Amino acid sequence: MEPFQQALTENSYMRQEELVFWDCDREKRVRVAALLSKLGAFAGYDYDARGLTHEKLYAMGEVFLLSRAALCIHRCPMARDVLTITTWENGVKGAHMQRVYEMADQAGRLCVSAKSDWILMNPATRKIARPNTFTAKPLTVCPKEIDCPDPKKILLPKEGLEELGTRCVRWSDLDGNGHLFSGNYGDYVWDALPEDLQSQTPREFFINYNREAALGDELRFTGFREGKTYRMEGIGPNGVCFTALCVF
Repeated sequence: MEPFQQALTENSYMRQEELVFWDCDREKRVRVAALLSKLGAFAGYDYDARGLTHEKLYAMGEVFLLSRAALCIHRCPMARDVLTITTWENGVKGAHMQRVYEMADQAGRLCVSAKSDWILMNPATRKIARPNTFTAKPLTVCPKEIDCPDPKKILLPKEGLEELGTRCVRWSDLDGNGHLFSGNYGDYVWDALPEDLQSQTPREFFINYNREAALGDELRFTGFREGKTYRMEGIGPNGVCFTALCVF
């Protein structure tokens, strides 16, 4: 058995990971939730490898919040696939700092590409900062074109919505920041989807993280089907927590 590889370059971080059953659904296909969880994880791996741990950034008053993400699934990864996942910073996009990703199988075939937009925040004051105030390191730009749409704002119409039920945020949903883990939103979306869509693999998936959900919050889900797309929002006690768009 060969050890999994990882590598750090001036503007990228790469690491190999095997998909286990936990990452996949009953058909052994990777869950959107597992893909979303890797966006945050690999951003952390990259900065950790450069000595910029969460603790160090927190002490500097410069932490990131995931604001929006887009996934493009070219070939759906399956359980036991070993993915080579590479991430790059991709400069500034308006008020956001962007990070992009590619996930390839052992044959080198591109399986998933992704883009994520992050907000810079002072954790003590909870105030949003402009990207040009970031001092921890110079931001780099991805040297290649990533085959994935940009994250975008997702809105639902005012009429014609389906009621999809409710769900309470439980202890096991929380992450180390004490709120609903960004990856778990993928499972929240899939559990609330109409049954005929749950077994399908999306070609693209978009999500907006609008408001943090905390322990005990009850989210109410509404949805809207249009052609081969399905839009959904989760509304918490203080407003919309997320909106998502599935393209099948």
